Amino acid sequence: MSCLFSLLSLKVNLLAIVILSRGKCGLSTCTTRYLVAMAMADLLFIIIDVILWQISYYYFPQSFLHITPVCSVIKVLFRAAADCSVWTTVTFSFDRFVAICCQKLNIKYCSGKTAAMVLATTCILFCLKNIPFYFTFEPVEIIDNVPWGCYLRPSCYTEPGWQGFDWFDTILTALLPFGLILFINALTVRHILVASRVRKGLRRQCKGGNRSDPEMESRRKSMILLFTISGSFILLWLFAVLDFFYYIITGTDPRDYNDSEYIFAEFGYMSQVLSCCTNTFIYVVTQSKLREQFKSAVKYPFTSIIQLINKQHN
Repeated sequence: MSCLFSLLSLKVNLLAIVILSRGKCGLSTCTTRYLVAMAMADLLFIIIDVILWQISYYYFPQSFLHITPVCSVIKVLFRAAADCSVWTTVTFSFDRFVAICCQKLNIKYCSGKTAAMVLATTCILFCLKNIPFYFTFEPVEIIDNVPWGCYLRPSCYTEPGWQGFDWFDTILTALLPFGLILFINALTVRHILVASRVRKGLRRQCKGGNRSDPEMESRRKSMILLFTISGSFILLWLFAVLDFFYYIITGTDPRDYNDSEYIFAEFGYMSQVLSCCTNTFIYVVTQSKLREQFKSAVKYPFTSIIQLINKQHN
């Protein structure tokens, strides 16, 4: 089921990248670049996790992808793609916070050039950060002097250096983004509530105060997109965060988990994977123009076939 959902998400992400890149969805250049980057990070995550790992694991167990150096690189790319997916969500949340709450900084920060620089820097740093994971794996077996499989070295659970790096990775990939998104959203909600009360008060004092307010409508749409994406992230990463705190508080080694603990940990991992597959679905649900573009793209092959058939009959 997870593979089917991931393959569906693969197609939707590809379609989203094409549609958003055309720039006909009524979004600013800045917002479009963040959404394209998030879709590309999710797409890369799905390709690595589903195609390069899960499908090859179940259907091609003796392929070159399972040679230790190759599968170690895949594991590193998997983590890097997950980090990029998470932190593009954080940078997008901060961008929307600036656009809504910081009018002076908005002009300089919320631009296509700044978005490209922030996204490129973020992805490069997290790719470099995950390089040490390449050295955490050892072969499961060696056949004809060729190492096969990727097994996490036992020393990663005992050596202080690797334990410290694991802490750093968990804080940077799960806990810090979790806290930042909650904090940014809280500030954004506070600002919008205050601004709404002020604008409503001013409009009551003016003639025609009952007419729609384009500024508040624009903020409302930005808020819906921001809260839906960040809320989905918080909900789906919650189980992984709880599992981390359980591991820290109880001191239980994950290798010694009982059945219920193992199921909870695996559910946390599954929800992390799901988090990297849902953003594009959220765009489609919350953005009317994007929905229209999606409908047109889906209908296009069928309408083209019908037109071709009609031409041949005529």
